[in-house]
Amino acid sequence: MSFSLEMATVLLLSYLLGAIPFGLLFTRLAGVGDIREIGSGNIGATNVLRTGRKDLALATLLLDAGKGAIAVLVTRYYVAPELAPLAGAAAFIGHCFPVYLGFKGGKGVATFLGTLFAVSWLLGLATALIWLLAALAFRISSLSALVAALLAPVISFYLINEIDWLPIAFMTLVIFIRHRDNISRILNGTEPKIGSKKQ
Repeated sequence: MSFSLEMATVLLLSYLLGAIPFGLLFTRLAGVGDIREIGSGNIGATNVLRTGRKDLALATLLLDAGKGAIAVLVTRYYVAPELAPLAGAAAFIGHCFPVYLGFKGGKGVATFLGTLFAVSWLLGLATALIWLLAALAFRISSLSALVAALLAPVISFYLINEIDWLPIAFMTLVIFIRHRDNISRILNGTEPKIGSKKQ
């Protein structure tokens, strides 16, 4: 697959879509404050949940996931199907490094999951189930995300062979990099549980 103006346009527009900080927008509109000054400072749904507003956290989760899904689906059906996984990866990068916030964004888990569902509902469902089982077992959102992200490219490579697994593996790598502080806290036993209000 050679680089082209079409690919560059898809990647740019997908990135800009992914860069929309829904968690920050929702908490500000609701009068909760700046989510970057609450809990972990992350703009994603897990940190929004720490405000005590489950409705805002759910909306953030759905729209952050939707960014990846929309990028994939629009590209698949209206541009070029072979570029769809790359579009999802670009939206994911936009969420993690948004130009609107000085490239300081979220950790990408919801956008990653939305991308997977749009690429293949089977892959998305398998990854979501892995996250859910890990969350029930460990009650640690970050650990559940890491386990699910690690297995996603493996599932796509071995079970869903028609999917280009390289963009998925790339997103997995970025998720681990973005979670490096969480990994340290997990190893130290200090990572907060799901639903806790991190101070």
